[in-house]
Amino acid sequence: MSPVFPMLTVLTMFYYMCLRRRARTATRGEIMNSHRTVESNSRTSPLNAEVVQYAKEVVDFSSHYGSENSMSYTMWNLAGVPNVFPSSGDFTQTAVFRTYGTWWDQCPSAPVPFKRTPANFQSQDYVELAFEQQVYPTAVHVLETYHPGAVIRILACSANPYSPGPPAEVRWETLWSEKPTKVNASQARQFKPCIKQINFPTNLIRLEINSSLLDYYTELDAVVLHGMKDKPMLSLKTSLIDMNDLDEDDYEEKDDCEIDNLNKKFSSTALREGPSNGYFDKLPYELIQLILNHLTLPDLCRLAQTCKLLNQHCCDPLQYIHLNLQPYWAKLNDTSLEFLQARCTLVQWLNLSWTGNRGFISVAGFSRFLKVCGSELVRLELSCSHFLNETCLEIISEMCPNLQDLNLSSCDKLPPQAFSHIAKLCGLKRLVLYRTKVEQTALLSILNFCSDLQHLSLGSCVMIEDYDVTASMIGAKCKKLRTLDLWRCKNITESGIAELASGCPLLEELDLGWCPTLQSSTGCFARLARQLPNLQKLFLTANRSVCDTDIEELASNCTRLRQLDILGTRMVSPASLRKLLESCKDLSLLDVSFCSQIDNRAVLELSASFPKVFIKKSFTQ
Repeated sequence: MSPVFPMLTVLTMFYYMCLRRRARTATRGEIMNSHRTVESNSRTSPLNAEVVQYAKEVVDFSSHYGSENSMSYTMWNLAGVPNVFPSSGDFTQTAVFRTYGTWWDQCPSAPVPFKRTPANFQSQDYVELAFEQQVYPTAVHVLETYHPGAVIRILACSANPYSPGPPAEVRWETLWSEKPTKVNASQARQFKPCIKQINFPTNLIRLEINSSLLDYYTELDAVVLHGMKDKPMLSLKTSLIDMNDLDEDDYEEKDDCEIDNLNKKFSSTALREGPSNGYFDKLPYELIQLILNHLTLPDLCRLAQTCKLLNQHCCDPLQYIHLNLQPYWAKLNDTSLEFLQARCTLVQWLNLSWTGNRGFISVAGFSRFLKVCGSELVRLELSCSHFLNETCLEIISEMCPNLQDLNLSSCDKLPPQAFSHIAKLCGLKRLVLYRTKVEQTALLSILNFCSDLQHLSLGSCVMIEDYDVTASMIGAKCKKLRTLDLWRCKNITESGIAELASGCPLLEELDLGWCPTLQSSTGCFARLARQLPNLQKLFLTANRSVCDTDIEELASNCTRLRQLDILGTRMVSPASLRKLLESCKDLSLLDVSFCSQIDNRAVLELSASFPKVFIKKSFTQ
């Protein structure tokens, strides 16, 4: 009977936890009210007056709608006092992220999501803001001027971005978080979440964004940080917290802490002699592995401590074939990688996006990890990983011979010469260089040697001198290309478009948004429509010359079209759009914002006739 007792103990604990959860009957509103009570009980002396300040500088961000060489629709608009608020609408003076809704996830270029991502990590974008003075935060207000509701997490950092020397310690603390929620209004609002108090002063705030439920681009105008110069003293009664006030999310935040102690969690020497394995040792090894595949990394950390059998399963490299470390960006460091190293010898998909910044991961630590774990890598996500330098790309090119998918999106601190090493990865099928400093020489070398490319993103790559030459090389070498992002490329002409259209007949997605040098009068858009019948997504955003002839060519030749953006054109009429909607039965997204011939009445009529199509029409108050 001895093996039964451990099982009974586990069942008893599980029953107790269920009772505790059922006992939490307080609504979220009641919980927030209790937090407000704690806030109102904080005592401040007259000398410790509240400091109210706008952001001084935008330190880092993951994406933006605007150009790298202007202020329109860029994250840099978040610095300083409001430009627009309290007005509502689509304004160029606000900060806008690159995507919204689920449209980008439905495109041919959308990568397959990583499995085992914690349910409480749903951030898609971020922006970090520096303020003049370090304070103990009492409130953070976000001024949203269009389609609010994207902010899902606010964090504070202990590091002072204006300190002359490196910080002794860098800590991130979540001030507030919430699951994505639908806001049924597009009007401006001042978002004022109830934040928790932290035990260090800060002047570095991070907003994390999820735009998946938005009907259109969210626009942010300013961020206000309220705080005290000295640490507020809480009254005695606020130190006692009713257990019923704890929300599920409070438990989820503990996942972040697990990464701190990977060495302890995974170390077999940390296991003490405990109860027997119950009935797990009677199950087939493969069945236990299959069960554990549903656990997140922190869950594996916890389970590894229960018994030797499960520790062996939790440390099996087969559990780390797909490893997503992005959710733990705030804690992941060289030590974490070192203790994961032995378990990642078979890793094929690795996500290190957002990780390693401010000294958390060193070049040496990253190099050591890849030398042990890079041989089987097929996919490597490194978006916004600012620890990367030329040595890191050289190590990737040498240690990852099987790599097919590389994402360096917004790695804008990589020097131009570093990108030449990518040409050694001849098996690449997907390459994302959005907002990087890749130059033409390195890019042409990559295109020459990586002829199997199917997905290529060159959006906002401002250091490419001649996009016509680049397009010609793409057309000559990348015959398998299916998706191409040329968002805001500054000088492509009808010549480059002709080379693309003739050389890449398999193209299903093409983004030519904000490419001012393309003119419909040259026939370039009509050529695209005739030569690329497989197009599913075409963005011609802000090209004023798109006309009815172009729309009619799309209707005749691109019947598989699903998404079309012609924002800003003056030359398209409702009649041609009706022809397009009648021909393209799969069309689901049509953006006609600021199209002078398409008024609100025309949008309503077309929406009524084609209810399955989301027709977007932005406005300015």
